[in-house]
Amino acid sequence: MAKKSKIARYERQKKLVAKYAGERKNLKAQGDYVALAKLPKDSNPIRLRNRDVLDGRPRGYMRKFGMSRLNFRKYALLGQISGIHKASW
Repeated sequence: MAKKSKIARYERQKKLVAKYAGERKNLKAQGDYVALAKLPKDSNPIRLRNRDVLDGRPRGYMRKFGMSRLNFRKYALLGQISGIHKASW
């Protein structure tokens, strides 16, 4: 499990990205890079690191499921992810 401060920072960053998304798009279209540079650094979506929704783990993230490989495996084996089953041949 990630530290609670990291998870809180991630949530704060997501809100900031959403808040400035329209403004960033307009400034980019105008080519006003000076004004773009004055926006908060964390409002840039490139700085956002995907994290597991269950425990905040930043690595091994599976975008399709929104969770890390460890939680994916755990819940897939329990049969709690629909459409996923263990392969056998």
